[in-house]
Amino acid sequence: MSTQPPLPPLRAAIVPVTPLQQNCTLLWCTATMRGAFVDPGGDLPKLLAAAEQHGVTVEKIILTHGHIDHCGEAKPLADQLGVPIEGPHEEDRFLTCSLSESGAQYGIPGINFEPDRWLVEGDTVSVGDLVLDVYETPGHTPGHVIFHHVPSKLAIVGDVLFAGSIGRTDFPRGNHPQLLESIVTKLWPLGDDTTFLPGHGQPSTFAHERRTNMFVSDAAMAA
Repeated sequence: MSTQPPLPPLRAAIVPVTPLQQNCTLLWCTATMRGAFVDPGGDLPKLLAAAEQHGVTVEKIILTHGHIDHCGEAKPLADQLGVPIEGPHEEDRFLTCSLSESGAQYGIPGINFEPDRWLVEGDTVSVGDLVLDVYETPGHTPGHVIFHHVPSKLAIVGDVLFAGSIGRTDFPRGNHPQLLESIVTKLWPLGDDTTFLPGHGQPSTFAHERRTNMFVSDAAMAA
């Protein structure tokens, strides 16, 4: 008699939002069907439809950093769902408190907010039965954090690292050497076999980027 393989503990669906095509991630615990939106920058009807489609009860919003395309509409979504916002690190307060100005600049909605909980390295974030580890990864913004689910070998890295590229550092308080240090000292130790979901573009693995990424491959960093 054949048996069904067990469900993975975590599932994730990427929903691109805003004209900047930012990857909002709906992640959920398959045991409880409780989930979180990571970086809900906008297009709230699309996000709510995704949660309904997958049968997920969203219990919180978690944020990697304070840029408009990642959290411009986090506050109205949190208010609509009656859920808390966790993250980013408090060093990004200057961004989350000026979203209305950045929104006007980019022509997309931006609502200022303070999260219910700022995050620091060593914190964990729970989603259903899942526990995500928090790492501080400054460089793209000073308060950027990433989330890592050890059993799934999955990291959600915002705008630190992309498939074939890295985050911009020409925004206010960006720091290129700091970004490279974050990638090498915080991301690579999570393991070559870790899959990561970036803030824009396609997922990749740390192994692939260490081989091929022209900015942070092992060869580029050794040059």
